[in-house]
Amino acid sequence: MDLNADLGEGFGAYTFGQDEALLNVITSANIACGFHAGDPQVMDRTVQLAKERSVYIGAHPGYPDREGFGRRHIPYTCQEIANQIIYQIGALAAFAIRHQTVLHHVKLHGALYNFSASNEEMAICITDAIAAFNRQLILYAPSGSLLVKVAESRGLKVWQEFFADREYEVDGTLTPRHVKGSVIDDVDLVVERVLYAILNGQVKARTGEIISLELDTICIHGDHQGAAIIARHLKESFIKAGIK
Repeated sequence: MDLNADLGEGFGAYTFGQDEALLNVITSANIACGFHAGDPQVMDRTVQLAKERSVYIGAHPGYPDREGFGRRHIPYTCQEIANQIIYQIGALAAFAIRHQTVLHHVKLHGALYNFSASNEEMAICITDAIAAFNRQLILYAPSGSLLVKVAESRGLKVWQEFFADREYEVDGTLTPRHVKGSVIDDVDLVVERVLYAILNGQVKARTGEIISLELDTICIHGDHQGAAIIARHLKESFIKAGIK
């Protein structure tokens, strides 16, 4: 089981998240590419740190929206989005080359991640852009989403993702952040939910229903308070449960 986190989201004089602590635990890093967060210095350092710890390096492209942290939908055309995706992946790939390593995956950020999971035109646009850049890159996508089906139909390898610290709706989507309780801070509850999801392929929705899902990778949001503690407890729980 892969454990991933969104990293490299500081910029300039501003630090953000718990990158170094998380990199000591996780197996995959989704590194911001300068549009919703991050900058050349942060990207360079985060790639270096990930390589030193043998953590998979992934591009984390989003809308060009620093003020909204990429969490607001912006109605770009398909061609505009495709070019923005290629631009951002290419920027991170350059730093991977500098540090004599390679990109492993792509995971979309925020509003772009959510929109592409349910809009077929955007899913096609984005997966074609990724394939044009490098068909060997793995796409991290919401479990059971339209994006998974589109990507697989176009020959991309997909790892289906489960969010350790977020509530789910009955349709399998994440509970919107404005809903109270959408982010789970209780470490024991996070561990319980993740282990149940891995071992049973199910999670309890916010409204109580049990929903089925597939998962290859578990996400911890690096910007959430206590993220590093959650990650450490998850890794310890995996070892105890015999999950590699």
